[in-house]
Amino acid sequence: MAEAEQPERLDRRVSVDDIRQISASATPHFALQLRARIGRLIAPLPSGDPIRVYGVEQMALLELLAVRDEFRGEPPGPDLPPLPSLLL
Repeated sequence: MAEAEQPERLDRRVSVDDIRQISASATPHFALQLRARIGRLIAPLPSGDPIRVYGVEQMALLELLAVRDEFRGEPPGPDLPPLPSLLL
């Protein structure tokens, strides 16, 4: 996964769909790289822009995913404890 952006995204105004395409299939391994891509896309937008606000929210979720791991939904039950390497 590269941090380089698709050229067609740079030639037009960024949209919510662009941000969703980048962040939708994020994994912990690539979350910070995707966060950086979104940050570069929304950097030119003014601070109150709804697309920028959405991008900042997605960046926060990606950072959380990178730090906390890939649990989505309920954590493992009592019969399947988390791996020690995943505990914070």
